[in-house]
Amino acid sequence: MAQLATGLALWTAGFRSTLQYRTDTFIVIAMALAFQCTGFAFVWVLLSRFESLAGWSLGQIAFLYGLRLIVHAVAGILTGPIFSLETQVRSGEFDRYLLRPLSPLVQFMTQRVEISIVGDLLGGIAIFVLANRTIGLAWSPTSVVYLCLAIAGGALVEGSVRILIGAATFRTLSSQSLEFLSDSVFSNFANYPLSIFGTILQYVFTFIVPLAFVAYLPATVLLDRTAELQVSPSLAFAAPVVGLALGFLAARVFNNELRHYQSAGH
Repeated sequence: MAQLATGLALWTAGFRSTLQYRTDTFIVIAMALAFQCTGFAFVWVLLSRFESLAGWSLGQIAFLYGLRLIVHAVAGILTGPIFSLETQVRSGEFDRYLLRPLSPLVQFMTQRVEISIVGDLLGGIAIFVLANRTIGLAWSPTSVVYLCLAIAGGALVEGSVRILIGAATFRTLSSQSLEFLSDSVFSNFANYPLSIFGTILQYVFTFIVPLAFVAYLPATVLLDRTAELQVSPSLAFAAPVVGLALGFLAARVFNNELRHYQSAGH
């Protein structure tokens, strides 16, 4: 708990320092918001022509899209700096995280805040709220609790994949390209219902690249569409637990691989 409290304090300090550059902050947030809204506009144009996608209406797709963006933003809060890990390992800058009495992983992830996540979060919330109004989803206390757990679990899934890839940097000194590839896969495929893909890809995106747990499986629970799943519906209800398990695994792997780190001077 003490490490979590310290990590939160470091993250808050990094966030405040980022906000000092108000013009840059506004521009970055506006660009991220515009980018995400443009992406959804493409989906809207597509569905306005074909009316539905694998049985999912425009409102349901918007629900999934908004949920995925919210999860992506939370994952960015947790693991935003991961894309700079390769640079810091190569330069030896990572040394400083080994000199303090706090987890190097916590220190690294809280060093700064990627302010673009605010744009992603705002866009996700806006799309999600509009989708709820469109489909008229009835929310119960249970579904609200599940939604909160699903957002946390989905963020842990996406963030854990980033950490697992980043951990390889301590051995290979190279992971940035794979990080961007992974981020692209999540961004391009997690926005749509996996039922549009073949059976093989559905299993790949569930058990190998677990992007199904980010938003699709939770969305099928909240929209009462679990009957379409190729896997047991119980797996969809357990999606938040999967995120927690992957989070523990990623932290363990990162700390184990850290033993292979060599400073730039060695």
